[in-house]
Amino acid sequence: MKTDIQIAQEAKIVNIMEIAKKIGLDEDSIEQYGKYKAKVDLKVLKNLENKKDGKLVLVTAITPTPAGEGKSTVTVGLTQALNKLGKSSIAALREPSLGPVFGMKGGATGGGHSQVIPMEDINLHFTGDLHAIGVAHNLIAACIDNHINSGNALDIDLTKITWKRVLDMNDRVLRNIVIGLGGKANGIPRESSFQITVASEIMAALCLATSLSDLKDKIRSMVFGYARDGKALKVGDLKIEGAIAALLKEAIKPNLVQTLENTPVFIHGGPFANIAHGCNSILATKLALKLSDYAITEAGFAADLGAEKFLDIKCRKGGLTPNCVVVVATVRALKHHGGAKELSEENLEALEKGIANLDKHIENMKKYNLPVVVAINRFVSDTEKELEFVDKHCREFGVPVALCEVWAKGGEGGIALAEEVLAQLEKGTDNYTPLYDLDMSIKEKIEKIAKEIYGADGVEFTGPAKKMLKTIDELGYGKLPVCMSKTQKSLSDNAALLGRPTGFTVSVKELRISAGAGFIVAMAGDIIDMPGLPKKPAAESIDIDENGKIDGLF
Repeated sequence: MKTDIQIAQEAKIVNIMEIAKKIGLDEDSIEQYGKYKAKVDLKVLKNLENKKDGKLVLVTAITPTPAGEGKSTVTVGLTQALNKLGKSSIAALREPSLGPVFGMKGGATGGGHSQVIPMEDINLHFTGDLHAIGVAHNLIAACIDNHINSGNALDIDLTKITWKRVLDMNDRVLRNIVIGLGGKANGIPRESSFQITVASEIMAALCLATSLSDLKDKIRSMVFGYARDGKALKVGDLKIEGAIAALLKEAIKPNLVQTLENTPVFIHGGPFANIAHGCNSILATKLALKLSDYAITEAGFAADLGAEKFLDIKCRKGGLTPNCVVVVATVRALKHHGGAKELSEENLEALEKGIANLDKHIENMKKYNLPVVVAINRFVSDTEKELEFVDKHCREFGVPVALCEVWAKGGEGGIALAEEVLAQLEKGTDNYTPLYDLDMSIKEKIEKIAKEIYGADGVEFTGPAKKMLKTIDELGYGKLPVCMSKTQKSLSDNAALLGRPTGFTVSVKELRISAGAGFIVAMAGDIIDMPGLPKKPAAESIDIDENGKIDGLF
Protein backbone atom coordinates (compact mmCIF):
# COMPACT_ATOMS: atom_id res chain seq x y z
CA MET A 1 0.00 0.00 0.00
CA LYS A 2 1.36 3.41 -0.96
CA THR A 3 1.96 5.99 1.74
CA ASP A 4 0.28 9.38 1.74
CA ILE A 5 3.45 11.12 0.62
CA GLN A 6 3.96 8.65 -2.25
CA ILE A 7 0.40 9.26 -3.44
CA ALA A 8 0.91 13.02 -3.19
CA GLN A 9 4.21 12.98 -5.08
CA GLU A 10 2.68 11.00 -7.95
CA ALA A 11 -0.23 13.44 -8.35
CA LYS A 12 -0.54 15.78 -11.30
CA ILE A 13 -0.12 19.19 -9.70
CA VAL A 14 -0.93 22.26 -11.79
CA ASN A 15 0.38 25.81 -11.60
CA ILE A 16 -1.39 27.75 -8.87
CA MET A 17 -2.42 30.37 -11.42
CA GLU A 18 -4.69 27.74 -13.03
CA ILE A 19 -6.35 27.10 -9.68
CA ALA A 20 -6.77 30.83 -9.12
CA LYS A 21 -8.43 31.28 -12.50
CA LYS A 22 -10.89 28.48 -11.69
CA ILE A 23 -12.34 30.62 -8.92
CA GLY A 24 -12.16 33.95 -10.76
CA LEU A 25 -8.88 35.34 -9.41
CA ASP A 26 -6.46 37.12 -11.73
CA GLU A 27 -2.72 37.81 -11.38
CA ASP A 28 -3.37 41.06 -9.53
CA SER A 29 -5.38 39.19 -6.87
CA ILE A 30 -2.72 36.72 -5.80
CA GLU A 31 0.95 36.70 -4.81
CA GLN A 32 2.67 33.52 -5.95
CA TYR A 33 5.02 31.62 -3.63
CA GLY A 34 6.69 29.50 -6.30
CA LYS A 35 4.62 27.46 -8.79
CA TYR A 36 2.12 25.80 -6.48
CA LYS A 37 1.31 28.18 -3.60
CA ALA A 38 -0.08 31.68 -3.43
CA LYS A 39 -1.44 34.25 -1.04
CA VAL A 40 -4.69 36.04 -1.80
CA ASP A 41 -4.80 39.82 -1.51
CA LEU A 42 -7.38 41.01 1.02
CA LYS A 43 -8.73 43.49 -1.52
CA VAL A 44 -10.49 40.48 -3.12
CA LEU A 45 -12.85 40.25 -0.14
CA LYS A 46 -13.48 43.99 -0.29
CA ASN A 47 -14.35 43.75 -3.98
CA LEU A 48 -16.74 40.86 -3.33
CA GLU A 49 -18.47 42.23 -0.23
CA ASN A 50 -21.81 42.60 -2.04
CA LYS A 51 -21.69 39.11 -3.58
CA LYS A 52 -24.00 36.53 -2.02
CA ASP A 53 -22.28 33.93 0.15
CA GLY A 54 -22.35 30.26 -0.69
CA LYS A 55 -23.44 27.59 1.78
CA LEU A 56 -21.19 26.84 4.77
CA VAL A 57 -20.66 23.22 5.82
CA LEU A 58 -18.74 22.31 8.97
CA VAL A 59 -16.98 18.95 9.20
CA THR A 60 -16.48 17.75 12.76
CA ALA A 61 -16.12 14.34 14.41
CA ILE A 62 -16.81 12.01 17.30
CA THR A 63 -14.32 11.81 20.17
CA PRO A 64 -11.09 10.66 18.47
CA THR A 65 -8.54 8.00 19.17
CA PRO A 66 -4.87 9.13 19.39
CA ALA A 67 -4.28 8.34 15.72
CA GLY A 68 -7.07 10.63 14.49
CA GLU A 69 -10.18 9.63 12.57
CA GLY A 70 -9.73 11.37 9.21
CA LYS A 71 -11.68 14.60 9.67
CA SER A 72 -9.39 16.57 7.35
CA THR A 73 -9.42 13.71 4.84
CA VAL A 74 -13.22 13.76 4.77
CA THR A 75 -13.24 17.55 4.41
CA VAL A 76 -10.97 17.34 1.36
CA GLY A 77 -12.81 14.33 -0.07
CA LEU A 78 -16.22 15.98 0.32
CA THR A 79 -14.96 19.10 -1.47
CA GLN A 80 -13.60 16.98 -4.31
CA ALA A 81 -16.87 15.03 -4.50
CA LEU A 82 -18.98 18.19 -4.78
CA ASN A 83 -16.80 19.37 -7.65
CA LYS A 84 -17.17 15.97 -9.34
CA LEU A 85 -20.92 16.53 -9.15
CA GLY A 86 -20.47 19.78 -11.05
CA LYS A 87 -20.77 22.04 -8.01
CA SER A 88 -18.43 24.88 -7.15
CA SER A 89 -16.79 24.03 -3.82
CA ILE A 90 -13.73 25.22 -1.90
CA ALA A 91 -12.26 23.76 1.28
CA ALA A 92 -10.94 25.97 4.09
CA LEU A 93 -8.49 24.24 6.45
CA ARG A 94 -5.99 25.00 9.18
CA GLU A 95 -2.22 25.11 8.70
CA PRO A 96 -0.20 22.27 10.28
CA SER A 97 2.18 22.85 13.18
CA LEU A 98 5.68 21.40 13.06
CA GLY A 99 5.18 19.96 16.54
CA PRO A 100 2.74 17.20 15.49
CA VAL A 101 4.51 16.77 12.12
CA PHE A 102 7.73 15.69 13.85
CA GLY A 103 5.95 14.20 16.86
CA MET A 104 3.26 11.54 16.65
CA LYS A 105 0.06 12.82 15.04
CA GLY A 106 1.53 13.88 11.69
CA GLY A 107 0.50 16.75 9.43
CA ALA A 108 -2.90 18.14 8.56
CA THR A 109 -3.33 17.87 4.80
CA GLY A 110 -5.69 14.90 4.64
CA GLY A 111 -4.64 11.46 3.50
CA GLY A 112 -4.70 8.85 0.74
CA HIS A 113 -6.43 10.18 -2.37
CA SER A 114 -8.01 13.10 -0.49
CA GLN A 115 -5.02 15.29 0.25
CA VAL A 116 -3.96 18.88 -0.20
CA ILE A 117 -0.72 19.43 -2.13
CA PRO A 118 2.15 20.24 -2.17
CA MET A 119 1.87 18.34 1.14
CA GLU A 120 5.61 18.55 1.93
CA ASP A 121 5.60 22.35 1.71
CA ILE A 122 2.32 22.74 3.61
CA ASN A 123 3.49 20.47 6.43
CA LEU A 124 6.89 22.14 6.74
CA HIS A 125 7.51 25.88 6.28
CA PHE A 126 4.65 26.61 3.81
CA THR A 127 4.49 30.40 3.28
CA GLY A 128 6.08 31.34 6.60
CA ASP A 129 2.90 32.22 8.49
CA LEU A 130 3.79 30.32 11.66
CA HIS A 131 7.27 31.83 11.67
CA ALA A 132 5.76 35.34 11.45
CA ILE A 133 3.33 34.58 14.29
CA GLY A 134 6.15 33.19 16.45
CA VAL A 135 8.38 36.20 15.88
CA ALA A 136 5.51 38.63 16.54
CA HIS A 137 4.65 36.84 19.78
CA ASN A 138 8.27 36.76 20.95
CA LEU A 139 8.76 40.45 20.14
CA ILE A 140 6.07 41.18 22.74
CA ALA A 141 7.88 38.95 25.24
CA ALA A 142 11.20 40.68 24.54
CA CYS A 143 9.63 44.12 24.94
CA ILE A 144 8.05 43.15 28.27
CA ASP A 145 11.40 42.12 29.74
CA ASN A 146 13.16 45.09 28.18
CA HIS A 147 10.60 47.41 29.78
CA ILE A 148 11.22 45.82 33.18
CA ASN A 149 14.97 46.07 32.75
CA SER A 150 14.68 49.71 31.70
CA GLY A 151 12.98 50.91 34.87
CA ASN A 152 9.53 49.28 34.78
CA ALA A 153 7.48 52.46 34.33
CA LEU A 154 4.30 50.36 34.08
CA ASP A 155 5.03 48.83 37.51
CA ILE A 156 4.69 45.32 36.08
CA ASP A 157 4.26 42.65 38.74
CA LEU A 158 6.96 40.10 37.85
CA THR A 159 4.90 37.31 39.44
CA LYS A 160 1.87 38.08 37.28
CA ILE A 161 3.25 38.17 33.73
CA THR A 162 0.99 35.88 31.72
CA TRP A 163 2.73 36.28 28.34
CA LYS A 164 4.98 33.31 27.57
CA ARG A 165 7.40 32.77 24.72
CA VAL A 166 6.61 30.41 21.83
CA LEU A 167 8.33 27.86 19.61
CA ASP A 168 6.76 25.79 16.82
CA MET A 169 8.12 22.50 18.10
CA ASN A 170 7.25 19.91 20.73
CA ASP A 171 9.88 20.51 23.44
CA ARG A 172 8.87 19.52 26.98
CA VAL A 173 12.02 20.93 28.63
CA LEU A 174 10.77 24.45 27.89
CA ARG A 175 7.56 24.09 29.91
CA ASN A 176 9.17 25.63 32.99
CA ILE A 177 12.31 27.77 32.71
CA VAL A 178 14.19 30.58 34.44
CA ILE A 179 15.19 33.59 32.34
CA GLY A 180 17.35 36.64 32.98
CA LEU A 181 20.28 34.80 34.58
CA GLY A 182 23.84 36.07 34.32
CA GLY A 183 23.75 39.47 36.01
CA LYS A 184 22.02 42.83 35.57
CA ALA A 185 23.04 43.24 31.94
CA ASN A 186 21.02 40.16 31.04
CA GLY A 187 17.75 41.23 32.63
CA ILE A 188 15.97 40.45 35.87
CA PRO A 189 15.70 36.73 36.74
CA ARG A 190 12.19 35.30 36.82
CA GLU A 191 10.36 32.08 36.12
CA SER A 192 8.76 31.73 32.70
CA SER A 193 7.80 29.11 30.13
CA PHE A 194 7.20 28.38 26.44
CA GLN A 195 4.05 27.49 24.53
CA ILE A 196 3.90 25.86 21.13
CA THR A 197 3.31 28.60 18.52
CA VAL A 198 -0.21 27.46 17.64
CA ALA A 199 -1.21 28.14 21.28
CA SER A 200 -0.24 31.81 20.91
CA GLU A 201 -2.97 34.41 21.31
CA ILE A 202 -1.48 36.04 18.22
CA MET A 203 -2.52 32.97 16.23
CA ALA A 204 -6.04 33.02 17.67
CA ALA A 205 -6.40 36.75 17.00
CA LEU A 206 -5.14 36.47 13.42
CA CYS A 207 -7.70 33.74 12.75
CA LEU A 208 -10.53 35.84 14.19
CA ALA A 209 -9.48 39.13 12.56
CA THR A 210 -11.48 40.56 9.66
CA SER A 211 -8.80 42.99 8.40
CA LEU A 212 -5.28 44.19 9.14
CA SER A 213 -6.58 47.16 11.11
CA ASP A 214 -8.86 44.83 13.09
CA LEU A 215 -5.86 42.63 13.84
CA LYS A 216 -3.89 45.65 15.07
CA ASP A 217 -6.76 46.55 17.39
CA LYS A 218 -6.80 42.99 18.73
CA ILE A 219 -3.05 43.09 19.34
CA ARG A 220 -3.34 46.42 21.14
CA SER A 221 -5.91 44.98 23.55
CA MET A 222 -4.02 41.79 24.45
CA VAL A 223 -3.37 41.46 28.19
CA PHE A 224 0.23 40.43 28.91
CA GLY A 225 0.17 40.70 32.70
CA TYR A 226 -0.80 42.86 35.66
CA ALA A 227 0.61 45.84 37.50
CA ARG A 228 1.23 45.62 41.24
CA ASP A 229 -2.02 47.51 41.85
CA GLY A 230 -3.98 44.85 39.94
CA LYS A 231 -4.45 46.81 36.71
CA ALA A 232 -4.50 44.71 33.54
CA LEU A 233 -1.57 45.64 31.30
CA LYS A 234 -1.96 45.47 27.53
CA VAL A 235 0.32 45.35 24.51
CA GLY A 236 -0.92 48.84 23.67
CA ASP A 237 0.75 50.06 26.88
CA LEU A 238 4.09 49.04 25.36
CA LYS A 239 3.28 51.01 22.18
CA ILE A 240 4.35 48.17 19.87
CA GLU A 241 1.08 47.07 18.24
CA GLY A 242 2.12 48.72 14.96
CA ALA A 243 5.37 46.78 14.84
CA ILE A 244 3.58 43.51 15.64
CA ALA A 245 1.00 44.11 12.91
CA ALA A 246 3.80 44.94 10.45
CA LEU A 247 5.33 41.52 11.09
CA LEU A 248 1.97 39.95 10.23
CA LYS A 249 1.12 41.91 7.08
CA GLU A 250 1.71 38.88 4.83
CA ALA A 251 0.64 36.21 7.32
CA ILE A 252 -2.89 37.65 7.47
CA LYS A 253 -3.43 36.87 3.77
CA PRO A 254 -5.05 33.44 3.14
CA ASN A 255 -3.02 30.79 1.31
CA LEU A 256 -4.32 29.15 -1.87
CA VAL A 257 -3.32 25.57 -2.77
CA GLN A 258 -5.04 22.55 -4.39
CA THR A 259 -6.16 18.99 -3.74
CA LEU A 260 -4.92 15.90 -5.60
CA GLU A 261 -7.87 16.46 -7.95
CA ASN A 262 -6.91 20.12 -8.48
CA THR A 263 -9.78 21.46 -6.38
CA PRO A 264 -9.05 24.88 -4.75
CA VAL A 265 -8.26 24.96 -1.02
CA PHE A 266 -7.54 27.81 1.36
CA ILE A 267 -5.19 26.81 4.18
CA HIS A 268 -4.76 29.59 6.70
CA GLY A 269 -4.13 29.79 10.43
CA GLY A 270 -3.99 26.96 12.93
CA PRO A 271 -4.92 27.79 16.53
CA PHE A 272 -4.52 25.03 19.11
CA ALA A 273 -7.94 23.41 19.57
CA ASN A 274 -7.51 23.18 23.36
CA ILE A 275 -6.09 26.56 24.39
CA ALA A 276 -7.78 28.38 21.52
CA HIS A 277 -10.71 27.81 19.17
CA GLY A 278 -9.13 25.37 16.71
CA CYS A 279 -10.47 26.76 13.42
CA ASN A 280 -8.95 28.23 10.28
CA SER A 281 -9.20 31.97 9.72
CA ILE A 282 -12.42 33.92 9.26
CA LEU A 283 -10.82 35.57 6.22
CA ALA A 284 -10.16 32.23 4.49
CA THR A 285 -13.67 31.00 5.26
CA LYS A 286 -15.21 34.20 3.93
CA LEU A 287 -13.14 33.96 0.75
CA ALA A 288 -14.35 30.39 0.23
CA LEU A 289 -17.96 31.54 0.74
CA LYS A 290 -17.60 34.40 -1.76
CA LEU A 291 -15.74 32.40 -4.41
CA SER A 292 -17.80 29.19 -4.41
CA ASP A 293 -21.30 27.85 -3.87
CA TYR A 294 -20.20 25.47 -1.10
CA ALA A 295 -17.50 26.25 1.45
CA ILE A 296 -16.38 23.17 3.40
CA THR A 297 -14.44 23.78 6.60
CA GLU A 298 -13.40 21.82 9.69
CA ALA A 299 -12.74 22.44 13.36
CA GLY A 300 -10.14 20.80 15.61
CA PHE A 301 -10.71 17.60 17.58
CA ALA A 302 -14.28 16.40 18.22
CA ALA A 303 -17.58 18.27 18.13
CA ASP A 304 -17.46 19.01 21.87
CA LEU A 305 -14.30 21.09 21.35
CA GLY A 306 -13.79 22.36 17.79
CA ALA A 307 -17.39 22.46 16.63
CA GLU A 308 -18.67 24.09 19.82
CA LYS A 309 -16.01 26.81 19.48
CA PHE A 310 -16.67 27.19 15.76
CA LEU A 311 -20.37 27.71 16.45
CA ASP A 312 -20.13 29.80 19.62
CA ILE A 313 -16.95 31.81 18.90
CA LYS A 314 -15.88 31.86 15.25
CA CYS A 315 -19.34 32.21 13.69
CA ARG A 316 -20.22 34.99 16.14
CA LYS A 317 -16.98 36.88 15.53
CA GLY A 318 -17.17 36.53 11.77
CA GLY A 319 -20.90 36.97 11.25
CA LEU A 320 -21.00 33.51 9.67
CA THR A 321 -24.14 31.40 9.26
CA PRO A 322 -23.42 27.66 9.04
CA ASN A 323 -25.89 25.60 7.03
CA CYS A 324 -25.02 21.98 7.81
CA VAL A 325 -22.76 19.86 10.04
CA VAL A 326 -21.05 16.63 9.00
CA VAL A 327 -20.07 14.41 11.93
CA VAL A 328 -17.28 12.00 10.99
CA ALA A 329 -17.39 8.63 12.73
CA THR A 330 -15.23 5.55 12.36
CA VAL A 331 -15.94 1.99 13.39
CA ARG A 332 -12.49 1.89 15.01
CA ALA A 333 -13.16 4.88 17.27
CA LEU A 334 -16.62 3.65 18.24
CA LYS A 335 -15.19 0.27 19.24
CA HIS A 336 -12.50 2.10 21.22
CA HIS A 337 -15.22 3.95 23.11
CA GLY A 338 -16.95 0.64 23.71
CA GLY A 339 -13.90 -0.76 25.46
CA ALA A 340 -12.30 -2.76 22.64
CA LYS A 341 -8.53 -3.16 22.82
CA GLU A 342 -7.90 -4.65 19.37
CA LEU A 343 -9.56 -2.22 16.94
CA SER A 344 -8.83 -4.23 13.78
CA GLU A 345 -10.96 -7.19 14.87
CA GLU A 346 -14.74 -7.37 14.43
CA ASN A 347 -16.45 -6.53 17.73
CA LEU A 348 -20.14 -5.74 17.47
CA GLU A 349 -20.58 -5.74 21.24
CA ALA A 350 -18.01 -2.97 21.72
CA LEU A 351 -19.45 -1.11 18.73
CA GLU A 352 -22.94 -1.18 20.24
CA LYS A 353 -21.62 0.20 23.53
CA GLY A 354 -19.41 2.84 21.94
CA ILE A 355 -21.97 4.25 19.54
CA ALA A 356 -23.44 6.27 22.42
CA ASN A 357 -20.53 8.64 21.83
CA LEU A 358 -21.78 9.35 18.31
CA ASP A 359 -25.32 9.84 19.61
CA LYS A 360 -24.16 12.53 22.03
CA HIS A 361 -22.28 14.46 19.35
CA ILE A 362 -25.31 14.36 17.06
CA GLU A 363 -27.55 15.62 19.85
CA ASN A 364 -25.07 18.41 20.59
CA MET A 365 -25.01 19.66 17.00
CA LYS A 366 -28.80 19.67 16.88
CA LYS A 367 -28.78 22.04 19.87
CA TYR A 368 -27.61 24.68 17.37
CA ASN A 369 -30.65 24.00 15.16
CA LEU A 370 -28.50 22.68 12.33
CA PRO A 371 -29.06 19.68 10.04
CA VAL A 372 -26.60 16.85 10.70
CA VAL A 373 -25.17 14.23 8.35
CA VAL A 374 -23.03 11.33 9.62
CA ALA A 375 -20.04 10.30 7.49
CA ILE A 376 -18.76 6.79 8.23
CA ASN A 377 -15.11 7.10 7.29
CA ARG A 378 -14.21 3.61 6.16
CA PHE A 379 -11.02 1.85 7.25
CA VAL A 380 -9.76 -1.35 5.58
CA SER A 381 -10.32 -3.36 8.78
CA ASP A 382 -14.05 -2.48 8.99
CA THR A 383 -16.34 -5.46 8.38
CA GLU A 384 -19.63 -5.35 6.50
CA LYS A 385 -21.56 -6.25 9.67
CA GLU A 386 -19.95 -3.37 11.57
CA LEU A 387 -20.66 -0.87 8.80
CA GLU A 388 -24.26 -2.08 8.50
CA PHE A 389 -24.74 -1.70 12.26
CA VAL A 390 -23.62 1.95 12.27
CA ASP A 391 -25.67 2.75 9.17
CA LYS A 392 -28.84 1.19 10.61
CA HIS A 393 -28.32 2.87 14.00
CA CYS A 394 -28.03 6.33 12.42
CA ARG A 395 -31.12 5.86 10.29
CA GLU A 396 -33.11 4.68 13.32
CA PHE A 397 -31.79 7.77 15.12
CA GLY A 398 -33.29 9.85 12.31
CA VAL A 399 -30.01 11.14 10.91
CA PRO A 400 -28.86 10.85 7.28
CA VAL A 401 -25.72 8.75 6.95
CA ALA A 402 -23.27 7.95 4.16
CA LEU A 403 -20.35 5.56 3.81
CA CYS A 404 -17.27 7.61 3.02
CA GLU A 405 -14.36 6.07 1.09
CA VAL A 406 -12.46 9.20 0.16
CA TRP A 407 -9.09 7.94 1.45
CA ALA A 408 -9.10 5.10 -1.07
CA LYS A 409 -11.12 6.64 -3.90
CA GLY A 410 -10.76 10.41 -3.61
CA GLY A 411 -13.76 12.49 -4.65
CA GLU A 412 -15.51 9.48 -6.17
CA GLY A 413 -15.56 7.87 -2.71
CA GLY A 414 -17.36 10.91 -1.29
CA ILE A 415 -20.23 11.13 -3.80
CA ALA A 416 -22.76 9.50 -1.46
CA LEU A 417 -21.80 11.90 1.34
CA ALA A 418 -21.95 14.89 -1.00
CA GLU A 419 -25.45 13.91 -2.15
CA GLU A 420 -26.66 13.61 1.45
CA VAL A 421 -25.19 17.03 2.30
CA LEU A 422 -26.78 18.62 -0.78
CA ALA A 423 -30.14 17.11 0.16
CA GLN A 424 -29.95 18.75 3.59
CA LEU A 425 -28.83 22.08 2.15
CA GLU A 426 -31.64 22.11 -0.39
CA LYS A 427 -34.14 22.04 2.48
CA GLY A 428 -32.97 25.57 3.29
CA THR A 429 -33.14 25.26 7.08
CA ASP A 430 -31.02 28.24 8.15
CA ASN A 431 -31.92 28.29 11.84
CA TYR A 432 -28.45 28.39 13.40
CA THR A 433 -28.59 29.54 17.01
CA PRO A 434 -25.57 29.77 19.38
CA LEU A 435 -25.69 27.68 22.55
CA TYR A 436 -25.56 30.58 25.00
CA ASP A 437 -26.27 34.28 25.24
CA LEU A 438 -23.25 36.57 25.63
CA ASP A 439 -25.06 38.46 28.39
CA MET A 440 -24.77 35.41 30.62
CA SER A 441 -21.96 35.49 33.16
CA ILE A 442 -18.73 33.63 32.45
CA LYS A 443 -19.65 31.13 35.16
CA GLU A 444 -23.07 30.51 33.59
CA LYS A 445 -21.55 30.06 30.13
CA ILE A 446 -19.05 27.49 31.41
CA GLU A 447 -21.80 25.60 33.24
CA LYS A 448 -24.03 25.56 30.17
CA ILE A 449 -21.26 24.15 27.96
CA ALA A 450 -20.27 21.57 30.58
CA LYS A 451 -23.81 20.38 31.24
CA GLU A 452 -25.31 20.53 27.75
CA ILE A 453 -22.32 19.66 25.54
CA TYR A 454 -20.23 17.42 27.79
CA GLY A 455 -23.10 15.91 29.79
CA ALA A 456 -21.62 16.91 33.17
CA ASP A 457 -23.64 17.13 36.37
CA GLY A 458 -22.01 20.44 37.22
CA VAL A 459 -18.82 22.49 37.43
CA GLU A 460 -16.41 22.98 40.29
CA PHE A 461 -14.27 26.13 40.34
CA THR A 462 -11.02 26.09 42.30
CA GLY A 463 -10.08 29.01 44.56
CA PRO A 464 -7.88 30.71 41.91
CA ALA A 465 -10.61 30.24 39.29
CA LYS A 466 -13.25 31.80 41.58
CA LYS A 467 -10.96 34.74 42.20
CA MET A 468 -10.39 35.17 38.47
CA LEU A 469 -14.14 35.12 37.80
CA LYS A 470 -14.41 38.21 39.98
CA THR A 471 -11.39 39.84 38.29
CA ILE A 472 -12.85 39.20 34.83
CA ASP A 473 -16.05 41.02 35.78
CA GLU A 474 -14.16 43.90 37.42
CA LEU A 475 -12.02 44.38 34.30
CA GLY A 476 -15.07 44.37 32.01
CA TYR A 477 -14.51 41.07 30.19
CA GLY A 478 -17.60 39.26 31.46
CA LYS A 479 -19.52 39.46 28.17
CA LEU A 480 -16.91 37.57 26.14
CA PRO A 481 -17.55 34.03 24.89
CA VAL A 482 -15.81 31.12 26.62
CA CYS A 483 -13.11 28.95 25.09
CA MET A 484 -13.02 25.68 27.03
CA SER A 485 -9.68 23.95 27.37
CA LYS A 486 -9.95 20.24 28.14
CA THR A 487 -8.84 16.85 26.91
CA GLN A 488 -9.88 15.85 23.41
CA LYS A 489 -9.93 12.17 24.40
CA SER A 490 -13.22 12.28 26.28
CA LEU A 491 -16.48 14.20 26.37
CA SER A 492 -15.54 14.91 30.00
CA ASP A 493 -12.40 16.59 31.35
CA ASN A 494 -11.01 13.16 32.28
CA ALA A 495 -9.26 11.38 29.38
CA ALA A 496 -10.00 7.96 30.91
CA LEU A 497 -13.81 8.36 30.63
CA LEU A 498 -14.66 6.96 27.21
CA GLY A 499 -17.97 6.58 25.39
CA ARG A 500 -20.73 8.80 26.76
CA PRO A 501 -19.76 9.36 30.41
CA THR A 502 -22.29 10.41 33.03
CA GLY A 503 -22.19 11.34 36.70
CA PHE A 504 -19.05 13.48 36.43
CA THR A 505 -18.18 17.05 37.39
CA VAL A 506 -15.96 19.34 35.33
CA SER A 507 -13.21 21.02 37.36
CA VAL A 508 -12.11 24.48 36.20
CA LYS A 509 -8.68 25.17 37.64
CA GLU A 510 -7.75 28.41 35.92
CA LEU A 511 -9.23 31.20 33.80
CA ARG A 512 -7.19 33.21 31.30
CA ILE A 513 -8.14 36.47 29.64
CA SER A 514 -7.50 36.41 25.87
CA ALA A 515 -8.79 39.94 25.32
CA GLY A 516 -7.18 40.30 21.91
CA ALA A 517 -8.66 37.09 20.57
CA GLY A 518 -11.90 38.06 22.30
CA PHE A 519 -12.62 35.15 24.61
CA ILE A 520 -11.99 33.79 28.10
CA VAL A 521 -10.07 30.51 28.30
CA ALA A 522 -11.36 28.12 30.96
CA MET A 523 -8.73 25.51 31.86
CA ALA A 524 -10.34 22.18 32.80
CA GLY A 525 -8.18 19.14 33.49
CA ASP A 526 -4.46 19.05 32.76
CA ILE A 527 -3.86 20.55 29.33
CA ILE A 528 -0.26 21.23 28.33
CA ASP A 529 0.38 24.10 25.92
CA MET A 530 3.90 22.85 25.13
CA PRO A 531 3.64 19.19 24.06
CA GLY A 532 6.53 16.76 24.20
CA LEU A 533 7.86 14.32 21.62
CA PRO A 534 7.00 10.60 21.92
CA LYS A 535 9.67 7.98 22.61
CA LYS A 536 9.98 7.37 18.85
CA PRO A 537 9.19 10.72 17.16
CA ALA A 538 8.07 10.85 13.54
CA ALA A 539 11.26 12.82 12.86
CA GLU A 540 13.19 9.53 12.94
CA SER A 541 11.36 8.35 9.82
CA ILE A 542 11.75 11.48 7.69
CA ASP A 543 14.56 11.77 5.14
CA ILE A 544 15.49 13.66 1.97
CA ASP A 545 17.58 12.57 -1.01
CA GLU A 546 20.11 14.45 -3.10
CA ASN A 547 17.36 15.66 -5.45
CA GLY A 548 15.31 17.15 -2.62
CA LYS A 549 12.66 14.39 -2.59
CA ILE A 550 11.28 13.94 0.93
CA ASP A 551 10.30 10.53 2.25
CA GLY A 552 8.62 9.36 5.47
CA LEU A 553 6.71 12.56 6.19
CA PHE A 554 3.73 10.29 6.88
